[in-house]
Amino acid sequence: MSDPHRHHLHDGHRPPAGRWHRLTHRLTPHSHESAAKVDSALESSARGLRALWVSLAVLGATALVQAAVVAVSGSVALLGDTVHNTADALTAVPLGIAFVLGRRAATRRFTYGYGRAEDLAGIVIVLTIAASAVLAGWTAVDRLLDPRPVTHVPAVAAAALAGFAGNEWVARYRIRVGREIGSAALVADGLHARTDGYTSLAVLLGAGGAALGWRLADPLVGLAITAAITLVLRDAAREVLRRLMDAVDPALVDRAEQVLREVPGVRGVGELRLRWVGHRLRAEVALVVDGEATVRRAHAIAVEAEHALLHAVPRLTAALVHADPAPVPGEADPHLALAHHAPG
Repeated sequence: MSDPHRHHLHDGHRPPAGRWHRLTHRLTPHSHESAAKVDSALESSARGLRALWVSLAVLGATALVQAAVVAVSGSVALLGDTVHNTADALTAVPLGIAFVLGRRAATRRFTYGYGRAEDLAGIVIVLTIAASAVLAGWTAVDRLLDPRPVTHVPAVAAAALAGFAGNEWVARYRIRVGREIGSAALVADGLHARTDGYTSLAVLLGAGGAALGWRLADPLVGLAITAAITLVLRDAAREVLRRLMDAVDPALVDRAEQVLREVPGVRGVGELRLRWVGHRLRAEVALVVDGEATVRRAHAIAVEAEHALLHAVPRLTAALVHADPAPVPGEADPHLALAHHAPG
């Protein structure tokens, strides 16, 4: 088994290809020790925080502009869009708290650290999206039952365009950073912002209908916005639920197995598990090695396997590798004593 006190780190990039990359990789100082691992984890959290605060500022300014137009125009469609934009901006708060908590060191109670706070923030984001859908829908139905004229239609149209521009920029930024650092909650928040952008465009339709004198255009667009919010709620909830259930991309498992089989001394790959802790991956794997190998040799193979994993699997920060002896005909299963502890 690899030494549990020596946790290696890699920066999360794919293995370098080509002679020049291999040469520079060997000549460039790089560390797999715990200090470097902490630095990389802190940097990813810092990037997440930076994305949150920048997007909070952009969406906050957009929501303020839209709120001012709602106050003078009475557009229920724009009100729904403003509420959604405000909710989207405020989701930066729980997610920011989660990123800050995730930077804290592991303790004897929280031995894996505080990375799971991101998953809790993801739940808060999903609930926020659900609440904004309820509010937007209720407002639209109320206006359908009691139609009112929309004034300052050009201002409503301009506010809708501003909402689309702000949300689309924030969506691209959050999704890109979220995928780069492996944060499902940040990606879900980016999807939320993208839907806000499309609903802002829908407000334009309501403004156009109002300009033509059709009073029901505005509340009907409000209902369409509610439907769009419900769709993004489904996608965000699925993303967060998968992370809560420790789901990973099967392609990562395939990649890890392939890399492990290519490690000299590895005769087979047994159980392999990957799980997310916040926006970082951890791995547990059982390898089959020569049963006659010395403890030192088996440990060296395990360390090399761990090293290969850290280089091959993006955002993997730790791997626990267990070495099993290759079976010999007639020999009892070395794990037989554990059989009665297996889950039924």
